[in-house]
Amino acid sequence: MDSSTISYRQRMLRFLILFLWLVALHSFIVGLFLMLFPPSLLNRFGFEVTEKFFPTQAGVFHLVMAVIYVFAIRRIKRCVDLVQLSIFIKFLAAIFLFSYYFFIESIGLVILSGAGDLLMGIILLILFIRSGLSQNNNAG
Repeated sequence: MDSSTISYRQRMLRFLILFLWLVALHSFIVGLFLMLFPPSLLNRFGFEVTEKFFPTQAGVFHLVMAVIYVFAIRRIKRCVDLVQLSIFIKFLAAIFLFSYYFFIESIGLVILSGAGDLLMGIILLILFIRSGLSQNNNAG
């Protein structure tokens, strides 16, 4: 491998790390929003919320995901599986949100969230491949 390839992969790795930080921040903010805001505010976004358990549970889930993204960043070269898990989570979230929108209830914020998760998953996947981490033999 020549130095230009290594330099390119190093830049892509830096972009991957930066983007994972943004994904973690997004999950953290969404988690706090779900946990802290009253049901009346969530109702304004199209959800019929009468109690706090399920929004709080979803908020905790988002906080846990933010921690997983940070773990992926901190161990990015040693534990490629966490980066792969991060990519899988984004695509799974998009499938869930699109399915919910099309088959259960057409809430605008759900389709926007699905599109956002799909876009984040695509960007993570592209950066993962271009960084060379997808060829890391330490995975698994």
